[in-house]
Amino acid sequence: MKILVIAAAVLAVACGSAEAQGRRQPNDGAKPADNKPKVDEKAYKAALERIPEPKEKYDPWGGARPSEPAKKPK
Repeated sequence: MKILVIAAAVLAVACGSAEAQGRRQPNDGAKPADNKPKVDEKAYKAALERIPEPKEKYDPWGGARPSEPAKKPK
């Protein structure tokens, strides 16, 4: 009798989780609303042109290693 109760509990838990995984929202067939703002190409290109060109080349590893290779003494 004890085994039957345990088996019924395991079956109920297994069926409950399978049902939760299989449940989906109904799809009306309508496409989702496009909430993205429209990109203005002219404004984008103008903004890119306003970015100043760097005078020096950027070195992301500059703090981790010396910029000049170490010279060996002869």
